[in-house]
This record gives sequence, C-alpha cells and structure tokens, in this order.
Amino acid sequence: MESNHPEKETEKVLTENAAPSHTEELVDHYWGSMNHVTNLIKASELKAGLILSFYGILLNFIYQGMGSVGQSSANTIVLYVLIGLWFLCTAVSIFYCVRCFMPKIEGKYDKNMFFFGDVISKFGDIKQFSKTFHRVSLDETELFSQLGEQIFIISKIAAWKFRNVKRAIRLLAIGLLLLLIIVIYYVLMTL
Repeated sequence: MESNHPEKETEKVLTENAAPSHTEELVDHYWGSMNHVTNLIKASELKAGLILSFYGILLNFIYQGMGSVGQSSANTIVLYVLIGLWFLCTAVSIFYCVRCFMPKIEGKYDKNMFFFGDVISKFGDIKQFSKTFHRVSLDETELFSQLGEQIFIISKIAAWKFRNVKRAIRLLAIGLLLLLIIVIYYVLMTL
C-alpha cells in the first residue's frame, strides 16, 4: 500500500539518514576522550600488577637459593652491600607499584556531576541530582565545561599513576642490573 504523502516519506528518510549534529559529535568526542584516559589508568594499574607478579616470581627463586648463599665462604662486605642496594631498589619499586593501585581523588575542584564523589555529596538527594543532571545536560556550555573538567582531572590522575609505574620500572631495571652483578660477583668469589 503506497503512502498518500510522498513528501513526508522523503522527509522521514532524510531525517533517519541525516548526519549527527555538531553537538552529538562533540559529546562523542568528550566521552571518547574520557574513556581513553580511563583506559590509560587501567593500563598503568595493569603494568604495576605485572611488575608485582614478576617480583613475586623473582623473590621466590631468590628465597629458594638463599640456603646455598648463606653457607658459602664468598660472603664479603661487598656482597652484603650489593644485596642491600638490590633490596632497597626492590622495596622502593614495590612501593611505587602499590602506590599506583591507591585510589587517587582530586577534590580541589568545583562540583562536577560526572564525579561519583560529588554526585552523592554535593547535589543533594536523588531527586535534586536528577533535576540538576537533566538541567546541565540541556545546557551545552555547562555540559561541555563539566565534561572537560572531568577529562582534565582524570588525566591528572593518569599522569600520577604513570609516574609511579615509570619509577617502578626504572627501579626494577636497576635492581635487575644489581642482581646480575651480585650473581657474577658471587660466582667469581666461589671459584
């Protein structure tokens, strides 16, 4: 059965196939940016977890080999200093890994409807928050301002977490180098 109003059908097809508005593209861009930074935070925590797992395996091997080192005649002050430096590097590296997992809240900014802490503490009860959320969602300037602020804040958190991971990796590398020196020194002293 054909429609009696072909103009309305054409208008309907054009509306359905129309490109998204600039506002919709901006919203997608802001949310995409926020998701990207959130994924960076997850990646930093994953890296810290992998470093901790590596330390777990490494410390297990070292613990199992400690019996033969303790009975050796190659125990000198140099060996103890190297082991102390290695232990210090390892402990500080583990500290930075654990620090990466610590929740980081940046609370020195204006209230933001996209921050969970503000949602429950600064917007009143559920009905007041819902009204504010709806009002802000309709006001493009305020909406994009709050999204931009949230992107800035989570970017700051991501940068902090990656600084911790970078420090942990550097100390891991130094620790592995020290461990290699310890092994070589020990082998040379026991020959």
